[in-house]
Amino acid sequence: MSKKLKVFFAVLVLSSLVPTYASAASYTVAKGDSLYTIGQLFGTTSGSIMSRNGLNSTVIYPGQKLDVPAAEYTVQKGDSLYLIAKKYGISLYSLRKANGKWDDMIYAGQKLIIPGTASGTDAAIATYSNKGAIPYTQGDLDLLARLITAEANNQPYTAKVAVGAVVVNRVKDSRFPNTISGVIYEKSYGYYQFTPVQNGMINKPASQEAIKAARDALNGADPTNGALFFFDNSATNKWLWSKPIALRSGDMVYVY
Repeated sequence: MSKKLKVFFAVLVLSSLVPTYASAASYTVAKGDSLYTIGQLFGTTSGSIMSRNGLNSTVIYPGQKLDVPAAEYTVQKGDSLYLIAKKYGISLYSLRKANGKWDDMIYAGQKLIIPGTASGTDAAIATYSNKGAIPYTQGDLDLLARLITAEANNQPYTAKVAVGAVVVNRVKDSRFPNTISGVIYEKSYGYYQFTPVQNGMINKPASQEAIKAARDALNGADPTNGALFFFDNSATNKWLWSKPIALRSGDMVYVY
């Protein structure tokens, strides 16, 4: 085989592993969606989604088609949703959510949207900060602060920072999704990892103290020294209580 042919086939193989960026992938709005959560899923902002779809308000409805910035992947023989999610470093839930795909049936040649892969203008709008423990956007900061508010609003400041630190620790741990939104919206065995996502409290505005705590956690503060779980001290889950305790603060317990 000639050198040129070898290079051609090498490029061909590599191209099958890289998603094709679509300037306007189509996402179907599901019950419970908001422009904010859709923006988080696709690595953009609600304002950008409104602009690219010509929306005059934030009101959306189930079944509505929205153009979103995303990569498009062509399913290959031997693929599974789990393997595709793992390949692109996203949660299986995010992949299912982006495609409205809740069963495991896929076929070679099928097109799937890969969330969290915004490009061009939308990626610029996100504006990542590389200072601190992990890179994050303003949207990540807001989402984490809203989780802290929902989980630890009446708890000491240390407990609030510790909630944020747990999320950051999960992002850094290979056993969990590698983005803040991926960690917070992760779903395992049919259940969300965090109760506020399940009951909708995650959508409530963040308190100023929670925003400060989220920023501290994102910038490296971790009073737990690496904890991956937290729970209220009234919990009866034996598995959680069996884990080494990293910190107690207020009514909150943090474990490794």
